[in-house]
Amino acid sequence: MNDQSPSRLGAAALAAGVAAGERTAVASALNLIDDSRPASRARASALMASLPEDRLFEGGHLIGLTGPPGVGKSSLAAALIRVWRGRGLRVGVLAVDPSSLVSGGALLGDRLRLAVGADDAGVFVRSLANRGTFGGLSPEVWPMSLVMLAAFDVVLIETVGVGQREIDVAGLADTTCFVAQPYSGDTIQFLKAGIMEVPHVLAVNKTDIGIAWEATFADLSAVIAGRSTADDWRMRLVATSATAGTGIDELAAALLAHRGWLEEIRIKSRRRHACQGDWVIARIREEFGRYGVAALGGDAAIRQHIDGGEGTIFDHVDQLTARLANGAFTDAQVPQKGGLT
Repeated sequence: MNDQSPSRLGAAALAAGVAAGERTAVASALNLIDDSRPASRARASALMASLPEDRLFEGGHLIGLTGPPGVGKSSLAAALIRVWRGRGLRVGVLAVDPSSLVSGGALLGDRLRLAVGADDAGVFVRSLANRGTFGGLSPEVWPMSLVMLAAFDVVLIETVGVGQREIDVAGLADTTCFVAQPYSGDTIQFLKAGIMEVPHVLAVNKTDIGIAWEATFADLSAVIAGRSTADDWRMRLVATSATAGTGIDELAAALLAHRGWLEEIRIKSRRRHACQGDWVIARIREEFGRYGVAALGGDAAIRQHIDGGEGTIFDHVDQLTARLANGAFTDAQVPQKGGLT
């Protein structure tokens, strides 16, 4: 890009700091993305355009950690971080928390920071409120993930853990790990009911509390026997205890094996580019409903616009919004049922 405006030049310096793994630069970049004011959004777009594209779409390992409340996701994440740090890997964490009804901010705060040590320069934790969204994530998670991928070797997204719809993380993570616990009959029914193709790795946590985990492990083994994910990966099941520190190396190995498989079949970049389209489509649907998406020609046409155009995901949303404002609605077929959804 030849744009030498002050916003671009400032963004380039910030992007260089992010790429160098400077904690202050990463924090500033994430704060910028979290700021929805128009001027900040323009600076965020300039930042995204300045980040190294190879890191955004080829580098790092983006892992989603999900599961029901109380399953021990934070403790398990902290245990994994210790393994990764022992291998010299730099780790970024996006911990998606419930929103405070008062402030709208993250309710639990940086709970992982206490577990992994705030003084470790190789670990960066950012808590982010889910802001009432279904699926366990908020819209800022994807662009924040890209910033993190530019700075760290491993990026871990820990979802809010509020119920059975928190599976959006599977739509953006390279690797998704679902955490279950002993006596989790409801979890097994959940897996059977609709998301059997979602997790790449299953972990039965809290094996230190007694032999009940063996029954859960056996049940899950039966559920996943002979099954593969939607992209033909054969799911792996690991027994862990974050408290006792057992099974953590095995879990890290299973996650790494899936990353290796993605690289072997060369689909990681394709998946991340698809996430770009998913994010833009979701923003248009939030603002204009199905009517707006239809007015632009549907999902396929929006993806074609992104693939054939220039700019960041923020630019694409602005461009498509401008098309709608300039009369694209007049050429659209209005959905027959449901209105704006």
